[in-house]
Amino acid sequence: MNNRMLLNPEHPSFELEWALANITTTFFKCTRWQVEETTDPVTCPYHYFCDSTYQGNYPPAVDLSALLLSAASYLIAACLAMVEVRRYIMGRESNQPVRRYWVPSGPIILPLILLCLAKGHRINTILPFYYAAPPLLQLIHVSALAFDNPPAASVKSVFLEVSTISGILHGSLYVDSLILPYYTGLEALVSSTFSGECTSCVCRKQVLTIGGTYLPYRGWSATMISIAAILCSRLVFGVYRNTGKVATKIMLMLEGLAWMLSIKDNARLIVNSTQGQFAERVACGSICGLTCLLLLKRLANLLAGTKHSSEIKSETGLPLTHLDYDKR
Repeated sequence: MNNRMLLNPEHPSFELEWALANITTTFFKCTRWQVEETTDPVTCPYHYFCDSTYQGNYPPAVDLSALLLSAASYLIAACLAMVEVRRYIMGRESNQPVRRYWVPSGPIILPLILLCLAKGHRINTILPFYYAAPPLLQLIHVSALAFDNPPAASVKSVFLEVSTISGILHGSLYVDSLILPYYTGLEALVSSTFSGECTSCVCRKQVLTIGGTYLPYRGWSATMISIAAILCSRLVFGVYRNTGKVATKIMLMLEGLAWMLSIKDNARLIVNSTQGQFAERVACGSICGLTCLLLLKRLANLLAGTKHSSEIKSETGLPLTHLDYDKR
């Protein structure tokens, strides 16, 4: 590290550590990197410095509250999934709209999670929130896939479904606003040389790109688009009940694609977390396990819906034009 201000022998060791911590925080929270002209195009063809950073951190109580909310959301989703799988095994009714209000993608917890994601750049005292943001967004994704809102038979039901879609879109943007500055700053920190002109001034051989050269996760991604599409199709399916077998098959194919993309994102998070902190590895591993449990729960719901549709057909003798999604 070629930084005269940091390697000044007059500085005690604790001042050096403090300066290094400040530089790391500046790099990871930088929202705008400014490039300026260089006088040495051979060894320093690109000279960057951080022009703007996020504000300071919240007190530890806020960090603790966000972590408790994340843990509670995970436990609620896991418990409700196990209850519904158990009800399916025992042959009982599994439609519990009131309970679904408490899932991570429901109208009670989802606004709180979005608030944490929106303010995540200041939740950095106990554990940097850019570690917890991707698993938390994955929790919202798989929860929205596994737990449906009540059928869209009223304005209230339509509003709940639309608010879930809006929450997923906003959550994806919030996560990107957290992880893109982090990975951009990480790229600038590990693959650049300090010029010594200022605390964040670095020399680079290549152009600094948003997110760096290796970005393992994006909030605004194909996974988010597929999940928003399946939620929109569920909304249309709930309004127009007799949509036909073709529409039902398309809907199931979209849902299968969304699950595959979510599992792929989980795998990438787990691989990336092997080089991170222990808490990050625990969070990513827990979300992966929950995804498998929720997928099992969803399959149980679809089997229950198919069974219910067959019973109606045998009782009425009329052909069914759609799968009964009320048994979800």
